Amino acid sequence: MGEILVGTCSWTDRALMTSGWYPPGRRDAEGRLRHYSTQFPIVEVDSAYYAIPDARTCRAWAERTPPGFVFDVKAFSLLTGHPTRDTAMPDGLRPEPRDPKVLDAVWERFTEGIEPLRVAGRLGSVLLQLPPWFRPGGRAGEFLHECAERTAGWPISVEFRHPGWWRTTWADATRALLTRYGMAAVAVDMTQTLPTSIPPVTPVTTPRLSVVRFHGRSAAWGRGSKEDRFRHDYAEDELADWLPRLRSLAGRVDQVHVLFNNCCGDAAVRAAERMRRLLAAPASADVPG
Repeated sequence: MGEILVGTCSWTDRALMTSGWYPPGRRDAEGRLRHYSTQFPIVEVDSAYYAIPDARTCRAWAERTPPGFVFDVKAFSLLTGHPTRDTAMPDGLRPEPRDPKVLDAVWERFTEGIEPLRVAGRLGSVLLQLPPWFRPGGRAGEFLHECAERTAGWPISVEFRHPGWWRTTWADATRALLTRYGMAAVAVDMTQTLPTSIPPVTPVTTPRLSVVRFHGRSAAWGRGSKEDRFRHDYAEDELADWLPRLRSLAGRVDQVHVLFNNCCGDAAVRAAERMRRLLAAPASADVPG
């Protein structure tokens, strides 16, 4: 049975920092991470999507956390085809994702930045979260092939934001594509009331890893403010419904990463705490999923 690691998609979210979850004396940059790592064994570095991580910062993260703690790092926006601000680009480069020289330079800087985590054995996964306009077919296979070549030897997870990837007509091909490159498929929990809703499927595409990201179930997904999109407090029955699926994944892979992205106040850390308690109970108490 593989490990199930539960955590959140940020430990520096502004709403969390002002929620009161961090105790007095642990509210500076170092104190927050040290406290977080006493509560959970994993965190996602969401900030890496907005700015390429600095190697010195990543080295400090590894030093401030206990052995066995891991970081899932979200890939920089340009690397997954998202709009990128000029000010976020390194070395004064323009955000031109189709320029091979720009891509080479950005991949090189991103690789250098996260290298201390990889060397320290703290790199849980690099998350390629692909935009909703990234549709099945066509250029998709070529893009993932290029990513696989650039990240050879890294643990990679892939989250599709276009629902077509996991609908019946494409699901088998999607699973085969990720399996070919040894990339872990990311399962998601989100509202199922929208045309853009991703089905809550749990495919296994590599024996090393499976990732499940809980986005909350707000009907404002894809529109409105960040708080509107991610405002959701997971009820215990909503989490319990996932227990059989999480245990099933753990029976097929070495490690399952369960990450809460409902970062509105302290909702994500509270949901993660609740999920850990539920997973600690005997499997016979699981609600069928």
